[in-house]
This record gives sequence, structure tokens and C-alpha cells, in this order.
Amino acid sequence: MTGTVRAEGDERAEGAGLPEFPMPRARGCPFDPPPAFRALREKGPLTRVRLQDGSTPWVVTRYAEQRTLLSDPRLSVVPALPGFPRPERGCDDDQEAPADAPGLSFITMDDPEHARLRRMVTGAFAIKRMEAMRPAVQKIVDDRIDDLLAGPNPTDLVEAFALPVPSLVICELLGVPYDDHAFFQANSKAIITRSSTPGQRAEANGRLSAYLGGLLDTKLHTPGEDVLSDLAAKVEDGALTHREATSMAVLLLFAGHETTANMIALGTLALLENPGQLARLRDGDDPKLVAGAVEELLRYLHIPHLGMRRVALEDIEVAGHTIRAGEGLLLLNEMGNRDPDIFPDADRLDLDRDARRHITFSFGVHQCLGQPLARMELQVVYSTLYRRVPTLRLATGLDRIPFKHDSFVYGVHELPVAW
Repeated sequence: MTGTVRAEGDERAEGAGLPEFPMPRARGCPFDPPPAFRALREKGPLTRVRLQDGSTPWVVTRYAEQRTLLSDPRLSVVPALPGFPRPERGCDDDQEAPADAPGLSFITMDDPEHARLRRMVTGAFAIKRMEAMRPAVQKIVDDRIDDLLAGPNPTDLVEAFALPVPSLVICELLGVPYDDHAFFQANSKAIITRSSTPGQRAEANGRLSAYLGGLLDTKLHTPGEDVLSDLAAKVEDGALTHREATSMAVLLLFAGHETTANMIALGTLALLENPGQLARLRDGDDPKLVAGAVEELLRYLHIPHLGMRRVALEDIEVAGHTIRAGEGLLLLNEMGNRDPDIFPDADRLDLDRDARRHITFSFGVHQCLGQPLARMELQVVYSTLYRRVPTLRLATGLDRIPFKHDSFVYGVHELPVAW
């Protein structure tokens, strides 16, 4: 790093009067960012906050500066670097993790190593390959709706539909037995729950790593037409180590079901709370409308809701401020997606809006690898569920829905519905 890194004591003294991060959402406004985020944006595109460990990273709240910084190679995603922001005490702390425990693969690496590893799985999530999976995903969705309609009424949409659909899809794509879904869902939950200790997260990651490492060994001997078999082949020819392939498998399994499951449930709840928009989606049959609705829901809702975290490798000038080497940044894409300069009337859900410029999947070299899969799944879900269950409604009040304020991945723990 170049530039001057501030002493820890100086940083703590400067942070005494700063607002604390993370910040709570307003009661009764579960779809909106915390009001304090808006107050930060009103102060300017870059302000400072204080984290639980006493550090004072920059918070970036406006769309233009977020896009600029997310494409700047002078920012790093490596959590082990000094100054990297940790919104929760113990977040990313691997002191209790086994020395050989696989991490989060390439999403916590910078180029060139990030690019090398990402290339190994880019083809698996190519748009053409995802479109080829659409009929299989459609069958999964229809089968789960058949089960939903044949089951108890009311029911919990999370357990009956929102979680099984992406779990089945990612299992089919990766080559993971769906019969083991309870195991990997329980361990995924332990990793993302904010109350979990670093040791508990490490143990859950270790269990997933051991499980998927064993599957990789199986695929070495009996390969199939799936991503794990592709990774196993790369291990065999020396392009990947077994540890690298296992880390990739953990990341893909975890990310492939957890975020999409929450988006299905939270998106359904947002539509039920906006009946005019729900009717627009339910009664239309234009694929372009469905695709646009998915983009708008991705803009309007925010599943990873603690910002995108970076640390500066060099001094950077942006928006009249100097970010010094070693200083952390929290780029709040939920605020970028609600920037009225980019999205007029940004706090309104409008399925006819052109929301394609949203940064829900980040921007630059670290944008989400699995976004073609997520988009395709959500298009199938949102074009099918409300048409086949036109009387779908909440079975309780909004104030009784348990939201995931306790998780790094936002959503709902349960969604009681009836029809």
C-alpha cells in the first residue's frame, strides 16, 4: 500500500461522534433502507461511520461514486488486509477457523488470482447455458406449486416453495443430491446468521467443505454432466487444486440457493403489499414485462444488506475527498439503487420502470457470477406462481412477519400465506 495509514488510536478518537453502523430499518418499512442511510446521503456522497470494532470506514451512498469506485482496481476485496471493514464484531474473523479450512474462494481475492479462478466456472453460468435450463426450472417450479396447492392452507411459503425451488435448481446444476438439502441449508444458515460466532461459522464452513470435497472425489471417478464434475476434471488436469475446487463448490452451493430463496419470498411479500403491481405481473403474459419486473424487484429490494466492502490499496481522490491507503469503504448499493438522480421516484415499486442499471449484483470485475441463473429463476417464479395461485394472500399482518434483521442476507424467516 502507498500513502499514510492512520493509527488505530487516532481512528477510534475520530470515530467517537460518528453514527454507528449497521443501522436499523424503520418500523413498518421493511422494504426500505434504514432512514439513517438517507441522512448520510444528504451529507454528501462520502461520509464516515463507526463500526463495532471502533474503525471508521467511508460510507458511499450515491450511485455515480459507487460505480466509479467498484470499477477501480485500487480497491481490494481481501478481508485479511488491515482496514477492511467488518460491520459486525467477529465478521470475517478466521482466528478460530482450522488452518486448512477453505475460504470463500475468488470473491475474497483480487486480480490476477480472482480472474484465474473465476474463469474456471464462468462458462457454467453463461446466459445460453442458463436459458437451456429454463424448461427444467419451469418443471421444478410447477411441481412445487402442485405440492403447495395439495398441502395445508395456510402454509409457510418459505418452507413450501421459496427455499426448495432454488435448492433443487442449484443441486441439479452442481450435481449435489437434493436429499442432503437439510444439511447444507442448516450450515448455510449458521454462516450468515449475525449471532453466530466466528468459530460456529468456521465449523459450518468446515462441514460444507468436507461434504463437497467428498462429492468432488466421487466425481473424479464417476463424472456426470454437472459443475462439480467440471471442477473435478480441472483438479485432475492440474488447473485447480482440490482445496480451490472445494472452496468454489461451497461458494456456488451457498450463494446459489440462499440469496434467491430470500428474493423469492421477499419479492412475493413486496408484491402482495403492492396489489396493483402484482396484478400487472399476474395478468400480463409478455416476457419483457416479466424480465423488467425482475429487474425492478432486484433494484427495489436488497438481500445482501450491509453494503459491499472494500479497502483502499492506494490513495484515491473521489467526489472531493481523499480516501487514504488502508481505509475501508462500505458501498451501500441499496442507496445507489434508490438514488433519485438515476431512478426517479426511487422509493416506489414500479414494474414498468427500466431498472436495468441497478447495481444489486455489484459492478466491475466482482459483479455476481451467478446473476444469469438468478434472473432466469426469478423470471420463471414470478411469471408462474401468481398466475397459478391468483388468490395468494398473506395469512397474517405485515407487522407479524419475522424479517431477517439478524442475518447478513435479508429476507423473511417465514411467510404465512393462504389462497
